[in-house]
Amino acid sequence: MATETLTLGKALNTGLRKAMENDPKVVIMGEDVGKLGGVFRITDGLQKDFGDQRVIDTPLAESGIIGTAVGLAIRGFRPVCEIQFDGFVYPAYDQIVSQVAKMHYRSQGKVRIPMVIRIPYGGGIGAVEHHSESPEAYFAHTAGLKVVTCANPQDAYSMIQQAIASDDPIVFLEPKRRYWEKGPVELDAPLSEAYPLHAARVARPGTDATVLAYGPMVRTALDAATAAAEDGRELEVIDLRTLSPLDLSAAYESVRRTGRCVVVHEAPGTLGLGAEIAARITEECFYSLESPVLRVTGYDTPYPAARVEEEYLPDLDRVLDAVDRTFGW
Repeated sequence: MATETLTLGKALNTGLRKAMENDPKVVIMGEDVGKLGGVFRITDGLQKDFGDQRVIDTPLAESGIIGTAVGLAIRGFRPVCEIQFDGFVYPAYDQIVSQVAKMHYRSQGKVRIPMVIRIPYGGGIGAVEHHSESPEAYFAHTAGLKVVTCANPQDAYSMIQQAIASDDPIVFLEPKRRYWEKGPVELDAPLSEAYPLHAARVARPGTDATVLAYGPMVRTALDAATAAAEDGRELEVIDLRTLSPLDLSAAYESVRRTGRCVVVHEAPGTLGLGAEIAARITEECFYSLESPVLRVTGYDTPYPAARVEEEYLPDLDRVLDAVDRTFGW
């Protein structure tokens, strides 16, 4: 089985290429996705190889991109829309919530919308305003949408193909600060044998406390676990991977063993995914908990200027501090 070391960004590019080779109905559309290959080069080389009828440079009009994709999906295509940056998705929010999420329900199940909306999200790259948002809660809260996020190159490669093959509309969140991180990718494994799209996974086993994270924060949680191990404390890190539907079966099993849980995400804490996760963990594992479920999140402010973003983002120290607090009850 062929295994290559790829960056997360290159793994996405390779997965997109594989999906386009396997299905002529897959089309990619977005701002600068063609000749330029996208601002992060995720679609690099695809227009050259598949033509400008399948890799389409669109106007700077996110609502138009999504609205056009809805029509294409209804007519049997599988559009993959790139939103250039997370903060640019809001002009398309009406189309996503009012059309993409509701068409299947509105048609009493007669119409499918097999489309993927790719959104680079999160901070950590020193970008300007509107380029470092964490909008996942908006979409996870919307019935009719599925929301997933990858955290490593292998998942990037397989999950993008699984999302494109799905008959449901999927918001595919890509942790932009991790685009350049490398990892092994099995390129020849059949998609049918890949880890399920809507399932969480234990990223690092442990016995003393459970840390739940997704997207860009999985690496932060793993680094925290490595640091904690030097002090003799074994943290179990779970990569949630799917935000809607949430899969917390692995989390429940883990928390029943460890008795402690910390949830980590970049988005602001109030009404974030962490609140829902903490509530469910408490409901399901109440008698196993040795302390309250704690959250480590971004702050309830607009994303700050680049020069102070490291003060905003959850980091290793904040995660370890929360773990320490769980042992204080």
